[in-house]
Amino acid sequence: MLDYFALGLLIFVGLVLFYGMIVIHDIPCEIAKHRNHPHQDAIHAAGWVSMFTLHALWPFLWIWAMLYREERGWGFDDGKSPQSHAVSLEQQIAELQQRIERLERAAEPPLVSGTVDSGEGV
Repeated sequence: MLDYFALGLLIFVGLVLFYGMIVIHDIPCEIAKHRNHPHQDAIHAAGWVSMFTLHALWPFLWIWAMLYREERGWGFDDGKSPQSHAVSLEQQIAELQQRIERLERAAEPPLVSGTVDSGEGV
């Protein structure tokens, strides 16, 4: 009787480990699906490949799946439209031009009255 229990427990533990590995390796794929990642299929396939490469790829798959978010893309977007960037760029250019003009006025030598050089030799 105890032999059958041990055999059943061994089969149960083996199945739990087998399916547990599959579930754990599917986590990056589930993250990619949840975030509507454009490379869901590649992440899923690489997860299976990672199982056969002693899990070497799995941490990188997790990072790859976490990088993308539908509302902000790959994280390089600040959420502003290109038009607002153009407006802010024009404002920055105008401010820099005003600053340059102020610096040029401050750098001009002061004019002293009565000492205008006419260019004629003495």
